[in-house]
Amino acid sequence: MSCFAVLLFCFSIREEQAARAVTSGEFLMSSNTFGKLFSVTTFGESHGPAIGCVIDGCPPGLEIAPEEFRHDLRRRATGLSRHTSARREKDEVEILSGVYEGVTTGTPIALLIRNTDARSKDYDNIAKQFRPGHADYSYWQKYGIRDPRGGGRSSARETTMRVAAAVIAKKWLAQRHGISVRGFLAQLGPIVPQGFDWNEVETNPFFWPCQAQVPELEAYMDMLRKSGDSVGARVNIVVDNVPPGWGEPVFGKLDGELAGALMGINAVKGVEIGDGFASVIQQGTMHRDEIRLEGFLSNHAGGVLGGISTGQQIRASIALKPTSSLRLPGRTVDVDGNEVGVVTKGRHDPCVGIRATPIAEAMAALVLIDQALRHRAQCADVEIMCPRIPRGEG
Repeated sequence: MSCFAVLLFCFSIREEQAARAVTSGEFLMSSNTFGKLFSVTTFGESHGPAIGCVIDGCPPGLEIAPEEFRHDLRRRATGLSRHTSARREKDEVEILSGVYEGVTTGTPIALLIRNTDARSKDYDNIAKQFRPGHADYSYWQKYGIRDPRGGGRSSARETTMRVAAAVIAKKWLAQRHGISVRGFLAQLGPIVPQGFDWNEVETNPFFWPCQAQVPELEAYMDMLRKSGDSVGARVNIVVDNVPPGWGEPVFGKLDGELAGALMGINAVKGVEIGDGFASVIQQGTMHRDEIRLEGFLSNHAGGVLGGISTGQQIRASIALKPTSSLRLPGRTVDVDGNEVGVVTKGRHDPCVGIRATPIAEAMAALVLIDQALRHRAQCADVEIMCPRIPRGEG
């Protein structure tokens, strides 16, 4: 076979792979897009002029206005308590396309938020150093260049647009299916809730479900901030009223996509669905969720079996690592290969988990609306199957 024939054959194979990727929704791109039918592409850097996203595949006819984004964006924002970064962004959403007279048109929705409180000079002294625990070194190895200002694209600032996109997803899910996506801080360092009340989650800056413990959390964070160190956290997500049948085996499982989406949040180092790693010490007689006509008797699986929703409450949990930007001296190397000391100045969260709840909610909502649209596309003609088991005690 001639060289030309070999090249032609390779090109045809590549073209065929690309065609399959396009038809399956697995586009060949640099992974800045999330979702298949409801897809979100984010852009922008922490200290650039603006951040934004383009949402493609949003169903038409959904009423949406700029002021509807404010609540969740404020929940995610820094600078609202002494326990988070002091950076204060306005986070005003500009809707550039896809909405006409307050209603989605079915065409791509472009959202833009301008950065108004970036302080890039804080990074001048470490622009050539790799901060330990950050993406500085890995970005440098991948791209051969990086934006050192606030972490650039790897900054949690990027998650603002995920939360913004999920405002639309949450509203559609609530209107069409009565679905609610909620989260709370389930552990802050060594502290765990000593009670639980959903009504208390939104009354404090920690998203903590036990108001009586808030003074303890504040004292712990004050001590941590004065020491210059940081700590990790755990956030739990629960989703109610998801119908049974959502999820695409075997490579589009609902729990698999939830795990991937939650793992894609900055600083997340672990994800659990249902009982997660607690399943290791459970016996099958305990873990299996027995079924009666009046409902499931437990929910150790977290509302998903075989990658498909059961109609039970969906439960997920994420573990977030301690913040790596510290004013305490550390050891690293620079871009020239020299061993150096590093001190990170500027405004940083002593615990990124404190404001991770709305971000985790957002990723869960984006997975669910995408799965809802995919289920509707393939299985709209499937009749409701009986028996229909209530969610039960789980």
